[in-house]
Amino acid sequence: MTDEQDLVHFLKQDAELIKLLHAVASLDLPDWWICAGYIRAKVWDHLHGYKTSTKTDDVDVIYFNPNQLDEAAEKELEQRLFRLIPDVPWSVKNQARMHHVNQLPPYTSSVDALAHFPETVTAIGVRLDSNEELILAAPYGIQDLLTLQVRPTPYFETSTSTHPIYLQRMAQKNWPVEWPNVKLYT
Repeated sequence: MTDEQDLVHFLKQDAELIKLLHAVASLDLPDWWICAGYIRAKVWDHLHGYKTSTKTDDVDVIYFNPNQLDEAAEKELEQRLFRLIPDVPWSVKNQARMHHVNQLPPYTSSVDALAHFPETVTAIGVRLDSNEELILAAPYGIQDLLTLQVRPTPYFETSTSTHPIYLQRMAQKNWPVEWPNVKLYT
């Protein structure tokens, strides 16, 4: 894989991902995406030549609805997804409220929220458009993802007050244990 076209083609061939995307699409959420670790792990598994997928903690689904900020609505959406595909660890978050949790200014969209994720390799999402075409969102591009380089997004760089959060995540995640070709930048 060398570019976005290759990445989209690769992801479109993944039957599990397509099944999950259809499930989320059936909820008819505004500005929704499957993102972060689930997508990152699929790419890194492929780049490491793994024949089976590594286990992910959850499948992150984000959406943006400023008219319904109740966390209980997210839990209900998770339950709806569990009923559709029960063996998936769904995590659904409305990004219209997550800026409060992250102590940041309000996000303007789900892609704006992705841009505020800690690492460039997790600031990536996919969804289906109305024609069931796979759409990719990658506010910082995909080169770090494809070259297995983990860097902080601008909101978590060394000069920021949030950089310790990035460092803590790197220690906690310890991705090179699972994917030995991954290089972490602090």
